[in-house]
Amino acid sequence: MALVLAAGVAGAQLTPGSVGTGSSPSPGSTGSTPAPSTPAPGATPAPGAMPAPATPDLETPGSDVPTRGVGTGGRELPPSPPGIAPSSIEETPGSSQRGQAISPAPALAPSAEAEQVKDGVTEAPDSEETPARRAPLTLAQLVARARESDSRVEEATAELRKFQALYQQARWAWFPKFEITVGAGGPTPEARNDGLGGPPTTEATFKGDLNFGRVGVTMFSTGNAVLPLYTFGKLTALEKAGAQGPVLGAALRERMRNEVGFQAAQAYFGYQLARSGLQQIEEVAKRLEDAGQRIDRLLKEDSAQVSAVDSYKVRFFRQLVEARKAEALQGRQLALAAIGLLANAGPDDVVMVVEEDLELEEDVPVPSLEQALVRAEQYRPEFTAVAAGIAAREQEVFIRERSYYPDLGLAGFYDVRFTTSATRQRTPFAFDPFNDRTAGLGLVMRGTFDIPIKDAQLEQARAELDKLRAQEKQIRAGIRLEVAKVHGELVAAWSRARAFGEAERNARRWVTAAFTAFDLGTGDTRDLVDAFTAYAQASGDKGKSWHDVRVGMAALARVTGAPLAPSE
Repeated sequence: MALVLAAGVAGAQLTPGSVGTGSSPSPGSTGSTPAPSTPAPGATPAPGAMPAPATPDLETPGSDVPTRGVGTGGRELPPSPPGIAPSSIEETPGSSQRGQAISPAPALAPSAEAEQVKDGVTEAPDSEETPARRAPLTLAQLVARARESDSRVEEATAELRKFQALYQQARWAWFPKFEITVGAGGPTPEARNDGLGGPPTTEATFKGDLNFGRVGVTMFSTGNAVLPLYTFGKLTALEKAGAQGPVLGAALRERMRNEVGFQAAQAYFGYQLARSGLQQIEEVAKRLEDAGQRIDRLLKEDSAQVSAVDSYKVRFFRQLVEARKAEALQGRQLALAAIGLLANAGPDDVVMVVEEDLELEEDVPVPSLEQALVRAEQYRPEFTAVAAGIAAREQEVFIRERSYYPDLGLAGFYDVRFTTSATRQRTPFAFDPFNDRTAGLGLVMRGTFDIPIKDAQLEQARAELDKLRAQEKQIRAGIRLEVAKVHGELVAAWSRARAFGEAERNARRWVTAAFTAFDLGTGDTRDLVDAFTAYAQASGDKGKSWHDVRVGMAALARVTGAPLAPSE
């Protein structure tokens, strides 16, 4: 009975939360960790046999060594619990019997059909009919793919291209703007003389009547351009301001890449948390099955050590375990969906992730708060972006200040006209609007005298510069606070991970001693329940704390602007 209660409480405390883009699964009341659904060998006694004193193999030497496997978003193992009795559980989907209420029937052996399905799923990757799959994604590969292919990064890249185009526009602001007009029209009345400005030579040339003579058409082309020679520094300032655009765009893109990489790490560690939680749930379910069988055997022997109430509690806790298992499966699937989204996987692509333990084999040195702040000052892209923005605003203020001065330049123009029904005048003293040919170059000075408007524009530019400088102070203070917060959370997570690791080891010893006493008949069920409850609590807290450590390391890399290392 004690084994049942303790294992049931352990299962009830393993409640992985949801995992999405930019978030990690939130554990339940005790902060458990998820994992593959494979109970540890040697962890429970054989069904129907009296367990030996050392039956709960909780201190296996290699139990703390991180392992790697392959997780996939394909078929899921059936969430059916270890069999209780045909009339005591609700049938799984697809069964012919549904909606049967739980009865006080004793626990039986696990379902053979569920085990067969489980074996089939496990062997599926080795089947000849299974199509070739991509290699499972590691953390470094997932982060790299997210930083390159995420749609938000693509948007930031397009914004960078826009800034680069604006810079090219500022660089070529000196290039003359050629204004050319070409046209043709008619009809044009006949206009004939001797070509030297003399009187008309045809009657149709005279005005005041309706005799237009032999009409024709007029063709013309005009053009002008101004090449700036001296602008009192306005063109140079414009080019300097435009050069800050690509710097700003690159910094914003790097900021988005860091954010996307952090979200990918969150989804990755969220999947590992859900996976390890499933592993713990499977182990608890197995122990509940063994405990139920032992209680049923003791009841048949009319043992005073247990009662019928213990059998009811077994079934109650087993159903709680199944409920937690469904939540863990949902959390794992949601984590895989987030990973597929961040990795830019297609709708038909199978997402596979390398499976690894969250616990690190050795301590990773955490930089001090001062070191983290220095790194943030050096690498955080927000500082680069705001510095570029301030530089651009300073050049804008300079341009507004110099807008009171005129621009000096070299101007050129031409005007060519030809009319088929008019005589071209050969003397410069005769006005000839029908067949004109003129061109010229000259120095020009161009400016405006809208002084009040220029004053207002200058004040606006200065206000924008002061606003951006104030924002720089806010950004600097906010980043320092963010670094301090993340650094403190990481240090606390490391402390919790070490403490909960030691607590779990002590809980294992406690469970071993309590189980031995219960097996020998010298201990009661309450001691065993307390031991298993403490073990479940410590295991869940340890998994959650290691999850917090791994996510905290990724968060510290993000807030300091440093790229996420493959080992992180």
